[in-house]
Formats: sequence, structure tokens, C-alpha cells
Amino acid sequence: MPLVVSTPVDRMTGPYPRRRWALLVLCLSLLIVVMANTSLIVAAPDMTRDLGLDSSQLQWVIDGYTVPYAALMLVLGAVGDRYSRRGGLLAGLVVFAAGAVLGSLADSTGVVIAARVIMGVGAATIMPATLSLLVATFPRAERARAITAWTATSGLAIAVGPLVAGWLLEDHGWGSTFLINVPVAAVAFVAALTVVPPSRAATPGRLDLVGGLLSVVAVGALVYAIIEGPHFGWGAGPVSAAVVAGAALVAFVLWELRHPRPLVSMRLFRDRRFSGSMLAVLLFFLGTFGAIYYATQHLQFVLGYGPLDTGVRLLPLAGAVFAGAALTGLLTPRLGVKVMVGVGMAIGTVGVLLLTRIDTGSGYADFLTPFLLLGFAIGLSVSPCTDTIMGLFPENELGVGGGLNDTALELGGSLGIAVLGSLLATSYRDELTGTVGDRLPPEALDTARDSVGGALGVAERIAAEPGAGAEAAGQLVAAAHDAFAHAVAQTSLVNGVIMAAGTVVVLLVLPRRGRAGKAED
Repeated sequence: MPLVVSTPVDRMTGPYPRRRWALLVLCLSLLIVVMANTSLIVAAPDMTRDLGLDSSQLQWVIDGYTVPYAALMLVLGAVGDRYSRRGGLLAGLVVFAAGAVLGSLADSTGVVIAARVIMGVGAATIMPATLSLLVATFPRAERARAITAWTATSGLAIAVGPLVAGWLLEDHGWGSTFLINVPVAAVAFVAALTVVPPSRAATPGRLDLVGGLLSVVAVGALVYAIIEGPHFGWGAGPVSAAVVAGAALVAFVLWELRHPRPLVSMRLFRDRRFSGSMLAVLLFFLGTFGAIYYATQHLQFVLGYGPLDTGVRLLPLAGAVFAGAALTGLLTPRLGVKVMVGVGMAIGTVGVLLLTRIDTGSGYADFLTPFLLLGFAIGLSVSPCTDTIMGLFPENELGVGGGLNDTALELGGSLGIAVLGSLLATSYRDELTGTVGDRLPPEALDTARDSVGGALGVAERIAAEPGAGAEAAGQLVAAAHDAFAHAVAQTSLVNGVIMAAGTVVVLLVLPRRGRAGKAED
């Protein structure tokens, strides 16, 4: 076995013999990209306490990764097509690891945010490279199964991120959740050189720099407005970002329609297979990521599970993703993409609506069935959509295809967490204010209304006071738990309606098709 694979995959006379090892490396690279976000769910409380983060600073720690990650995927996928997809993967791993090292050493809010920004840039390079290399390496007959494994890895990371972070936080500080990425990235880097073949567009042409710049501005500003507006109000910043995003998006479409070699062919959106699959990915991750976000908070703040316990209780979700992915590989060739996506989105909708039953008496068992249904739905629906999207791009544009697919995924997840998270916070705040609004000093009330974690912190301070402190603290904890459970139920109802409506729209848009690009009728 050579130390470095140097023959480009397009020059090989037959299928690449070590393509399954290459798939393992690509999935490992994808794993750490997704884990970087999901591990923050359980690391955030320790980070908030040690650095004294307020809600705005904590949001920027999250946004520092999400905004460059979403904004740069499309253009960096195109760069990989032109120059080197494997080179993009290797460069992304180096940048990602550098950001992780910086984050592990950080002792201030600014340094943590900078580290997350660097990791976001690395992730934006890695993510489309993994998908474009996968499609370039596997023959058409095997590609659907490979994409299914890629999709299942994303589901696995949802549970593995909190599990690994929780295990590390048992004996180490939050910096360890950054540092764990470094050896994994190093292994992926060496393995990529050994088993992942080089790949680039055969006739790359000139890079559409203006289109790339407009796409970065449009997606970056849109994600910023989506995240900041619902959480902190539609002030000058989010409104300006939304206006910039809209203007840049219009300019991008007009430019791409007139450019002889556009970054993205706008005419592709006329294909119902493409537009339906992109819409399905966006709506599906909006609903599922939003539900997982607030359900995980309930496990920690209401049911009192620690970081490691929370990660363990998310494992059934990961197992269900694998079960759904295995089944979709068998059924999609027989039933078609439209049926599989529709069934998967319907199952996800049921999983979300089951969370409307949550109240203060609910335990983990009440979350187990929704987790199983959401995981199964992810495994069942996402890989047929991704296979369809990638199948519609020529070999020269695989990086662009991967960037578009991943941008839809990230936009959906960002919308779910931001919009549903904002609805959750508003419902919680209104419910708690109506219960304890006249029993707390204004400053303590503001803290308690900000989040359920803030209410528990106020209760700890009240409990330390002499006299009736313990009783008052117990009443505040009970009120906060009740308000949050009510908010979860209310938010899940809205989420379920969104997913149900999205399912209908996707089914109307998608044509009756078999595997990607192949008509049944």
C-alpha cells in the first residue's frame, strides 16, 4: 500500500479498490464537523459559568461557528472542484484542528469566539469536500449506499457529540471538548492521504468570483439575521442583515442567470427533483434539529441529567438513524424517492407532535419514543434527498452540489434552533412571569425569565438566604420546571404544524421518480 494515493480517481480504469476505506475517512471527517456543534449543547453550561458569559456572548460562541460554516460551504465547494477536493479536505482538517487547539487554550470570551470562527471556516471546507469526494470515488451503482452511510454519520454525531463531551466533562474542563477534535483530525488527515484519491473537475474553467462573493454575503447575512433576530429582537443589526441578505440574494440570482459559467445554474431549480429535495432537507432539519435542541434542554434542566447522562439518553436516536438508513437503502430503489421522503417526514412530524404531551410529570420515557421516531425519520429521508441532489450535478460541479446540499442542511438547522428556540423562550418567559412575577425582585425576575438555567441559578441564591429561603427556592424551581415543560409542549405544536405543512408542500413539488435522476413513468 503506497504511503500517499497520487493517481486521480478519474484516471483509474475501474472502480477505486479502497473506496470503502476512503468512505470511512470521509465519514470520520464529517463526524467531527457535526460533533463540534452538538457537543456544545452539554459544554455550554460549564463554559458560561467559567467565562461569565451572558446570553448574547453565548449566542456568539454558537454563531461564530455557524455563520462562516453556512456562508462559505458553497464557494469552498466550488474551489475544491477547480483545484483539489482532497486538498480542500486536508486544508479544512488543518484549519479545524488549529481552531480546536486555540479553543482548548482560551481563557476569555473573545478567544473562544475566534476559535469557533476558525473551526467554522475549516468545517465549511471539510463538509462539501466529503460529499463531493464520496460521489467521485463511488460508482453510480454503489453511491446510494455510500451516501446512506454519510447521512447516518450525521445522525450518529447528534448523539456522540453530547456523549463524548459529557464523558470528558466528568473529569476535565470544557476546553477538553475542543481538544478531543485534534487527534481525530490528525488521524483523518493521515488516512486521507493514504486511502482517499485525488479528485478535481476535468475541465474546471474560471471560478465565478463575483457569484461566490455574493453567495457568501447572502447566506452569511441571512444566517446572522435568522439567529440574532428571534433571540435578541429585530433591531438595527438583524434588520440590516436581513436587508443585505435579500439584496445580495437578488443580485446573486441575476448575476448567475447572465454569467456564461455560473457558480450555480439557476435553471436547476426548475427541476422538481432538485427543488423538492432541497426543500425537504431544509424543512426536515428545521423541525428535527429544533426539537432535539429543546428536548435536550429539558433533559438537563428539568429532569436534572448531567452531561454524560444526557449523551447516553440520546444514543437511541443515533441507533434509530442507522435503522432508518439501512431500510431506506433497501426500499428507495423499489418505492422511489418521493414515497421515502414523504413517509420519513410524516414519521418525523409524529415524533415532534408526541412532544406536545410533555408536562412536569413527564420522565425520560416520554422522550424516548419521539427520539426514536426522529432518528428513524432522519435515516429514512435524508439520504434519498442527498442522492437525488448530487445525481443532478455533473462531475465538474460535485463540490458545488455538496455545498448546496450542506447549505440547505445548515440553514434548516439554524432556522429550527433560532425560530423554535425563540418561540420556546417567549412561551417560557410569559408562563413564568404569570406565575412568579409578583414574588421576585425585578433583577432576579429578569434573570429567571431569561432561561430555565437562569431561574435555577436564582433559586440557588434564594435557598442560601436565611429564613424561608428553601421554601421560596423550591417554589421557584417548580414554577420554572412547569413553565419550561409548558413551553416545550407549545413549541412542539407549532413545530409539528410546520413539519406537517412542509411534508405536504414537498410531496406536491417532488415528481414521481425512482432513484436520483431516473423516472418511473
